Amino acid sequence: MKRGLKFSVLMGILLFAVDAFGQGCSQCRMLSKQASSLDENSFGSNINTGILYLMIIPYILLMILFRKKIVTVIKMVVKR
Repeated sequence: MKRGLKFSVLMGILLFAVDAFGQGCSQCRMLSKQASSLDENSFGSNINTGILYLMIIPYILLMILFRKKIVTVIKMVVKR
């Protein structure tokens, strides 16, 4: 019962503390401030580019760490 109570309290804290976690990254904040002087299409393009820029490093790291497993999976698919 204690485990369920701890989980419930943790979930309650996380659900009610949305403002603490919803700050956004600095690049997104900068692009949204710049969007006030630009048209809306430019803002969408810039925010998408910023997200891609921030996400490329984790994908590269995953490719480096799991390259052997990726190659074996590709070889298995090609053999079929």
